[in-house]
Amino acid sequence: METSPYLQLRERLQKRDRSLREKVMSLEEASALVADGSRVGVGGSTLSRTPMAMIWQLIRDQKKDLSVSRCIVSSEGDWLFGSGICKEIETSWFSQGIVWGISKVMRHYAETKKAGFQEWSHLGMGMRFRAGAMGVPFLPMRAMLGSDVLALRPEPKQINCPFTDEPILLVPALNPDVALIHVQRADAYGNAQIDGLPFMDVDLAMAADSVILTTERIVSNDQIRRAPDQTKIGFFNVDAVVEVPFGSAPHECTNVYEPFLSHMDYYTDLVNKDPVEGMNAYIEKYIREPKSWNEYLKLLGLEELLDAAKRGRSLLND
Repeated sequence: METSPYLQLRERLQKRDRSLREKVMSLEEASALVADGSRVGVGGSTLSRTPMAMIWQLIRDQKKDLSVSRCIVSSEGDWLFGSGICKEIETSWFSQGIVWGISKVMRHYAETKKAGFQEWSHLGMGMRFRAGAMGVPFLPMRAMLGSDVLALRPEPKQINCPFTDEPILLVPALNPDVALIHVQRADAYGNAQIDGLPFMDVDLAMAADSVILTTERIVSNDQIRRAPDQTKIGFFNVDAVVEVPFGSAPHECTNVYEPFLSHMDYYTDLVNKDPVEGMNAYIEKYIREPKSWNEYLKLLGLEELLDAAKRGRSLLND
């Protein structure tokens, strides 16, 4: 993704509607806010709070030529590549999960040049989102100096620090057109509360031109105000609020449900045997055929849904 000039960023920021207004809409309506060719930032990390329902809808709507960035990518990256809606992904790690290993779908698309895969260090991704949130064109860091990752990336610039004369690396800001972020609860205005690790979501929300927020449940503004310290993303950053229970399935949402382990076992076995045909079969059955997100959840199975929810609540009670 190209780095935007400072004055251009300021102009885009000034055009945003930051008014206090209700922003509740459906998945279909929110999907219409994502144009073909958009630069899309995805919140959460690995299997945690992945906005799966929103990605599911983008695939159903046959978006085209999306460029996606996320700190750590999991099986949602398989969905994005396998469906054909995404032309490139930049991240620090692309795997179906620690348990299931490196994504063979990613390897197929990257090695055959059917899609782009840009690898950064984890801190590099974080510093890029932080620079985007701050409205500056770059931030300095040391972590990638001397690494093989740096050898793959032409974008960072190495200089000597003007104060210490030590080598320092400048990484470019990352300002997506739209961010997709899933949270545990939010009000109708877009004030979002996150339980557990926030990952890079706060910086992502401030760096993006627009934010689509999916949430396990919409709560009253009074409830949000009772625990203001838990509000990580403010309404002034958010453009759409979509209530989607189990919106990260088959991934997890802290304190609500854990990963759907049996389904992930089934999924990885399917696509690892054949990254192309297995992925096509999965997308057809679980994404294109269901008429709603609830029908998709029904395909995952009530027993597994209840088990994931039970394990999620048990963490909250420990």
